[in-house]
Amino acid sequence: MKRIVFSITSDPNYDQRMIRICSTLQKNGYDVLLIGRKRPNSRALIYRNFKQARIKQRIDSGKLFYLTYWFKLFFKLLFIKTDVYCAIDLDTILPALLVAKLKRKKIVYDAHELFCELEEVVHRPLTLKAWKWIEKVSVPKMDACYTVNNSLKNIFENTYTKPFAVVRNISLLKNNPIQYNYADGYILYQGAINVGRCFEFLIPAMQQVDRTLIICGEGNYLSKAKELANSLNLNHKVIFKGYIAPYELESITQKACIGITLFIATSDNNKLSLANRFFDYMQAGVPQIAMNYPEYATINKHIEVAHLIDTPSENNIAKALNELLQNEPYYKKLHQNSLLAKHNYCWENEEQVLLNIYKQLLHD
Repeated sequence: MKRIVFSITSDPNYDQRMIRICSTLQKNGYDVLLIGRKRPNSRALIYRNFKQARIKQRIDSGKLFYLTYWFKLFFKLLFIKTDVYCAIDLDTILPALLVAKLKRKKIVYDAHELFCELEEVVHRPLTLKAWKWIEKVSVPKMDACYTVNNSLKNIFENTYTKPFAVVRNISLLKNNPIQYNYADGYILYQGAINVGRCFEFLIPAMQQVDRTLIICGEGNYLSKAKELANSLNLNHKVIFKGYIAPYELESITQKACIGITLFIATSDNNKLSLANRFFDYMQAGVPQIAMNYPEYATINKHIEVAHLIDTPSENNIAKALNELLQNEPYYKKLHQNSLLAKHNYCWENEEQVLLNIYKQLLHD
C-alpha cells in the first residue's frame, strides 16, 4: 500500500473536508495518516477508517504558534515513513516541503483557500509579505496541486504557471429522510466564527426575525459575537453551541429551516469562496441565504438552492430571512431544488477527481 501523510493545523475531529479526503483514499487502497493539532480542550480522537495523530499545542495563535507548531510537525514528519506528504494550506507547507526534499519523497499542496487573502493576513503588511514569500518559494516545488474551486484554480495557475486540479469541498450524499422545517425550524450557521463572516450584521438582524439562530463552531470572532448578542439582549434568540463533531452536526442541520453562508468581500478569499456548509445545507434540503459571489452564483444559475444577497447588512439579511420565512411557495421551491441538486453536488462524484490525482502521482 502506498502511504500518504496529510498535515493540518486544525483538530482532525472537526475537519470535514479532511475526513472525506482521508476516508476516500484509505477506502481505495492507500495507507493514510492525518496529523493535526490537539488543543487543551480537545476531545478524544473520533475513530475513523484511517490513521490519525495529533500534536499537543497550547499556543493558539500568532507567530509563536506557527514557529512551535512547525518545529513539532517537522520532527513528527521526519520520523514517519511515507510515499507522499500533503500540506493542507500554507500553514503546514514549510515543514512538509523540507521533510519531503530531505527524504526525496513526493509533495502535494491542497489549497483550501487563498491563504494570503485571509482577513487576519491581508491587512497586516509584514505578515502578508512573509506568507507571500512562503507561497512563492514553496508552490513551484510541489509535485501536484489542487484547490477547491475554479476561481482559485485560475488565480494559482496564472500566478505560478503550474497546473491545479479542482476538488470541491462537497458533502457526502445523504440518503436519510429529509425534514421540511418551514414552520418550526431554526436558522443555522455552521463553520468558523471568524472575522469577515458577517456576524456583525447577522446577529443584529435577528431583532427583526421571529426565529432562533443557532451558531455551531468557534473562531477569532467568537468573543465579539457573544458580546454583541448580549449587548442586544438576544441571548434567548442567538445560541452558541461551540465545536460540534460532524456526526452530531448532521442531525442539527437536518432540523434547521434556513442555513447561513455569508462573507464580506473585503478580500478575494471571501469573494471567491465556496464553503462546505453551502453543500451541507443542500444535502439536508435546507434553503439558505448566501452571497451573490461568483461560485455561489454559478451554482444558483444551474439550479436555485439559495437566496443570494448582493451586499451584507443588517437590513438586507433580515429582509432575506423574512422573505424565506413568509413566502412558503418560494421556500418550498428552494427546498425541492436542493433535494434535486444534492445528487449532482455530492462527494461521491467529486472524489473521482481526487483519486485520479494520486493515481497519476503514484502509479503512472
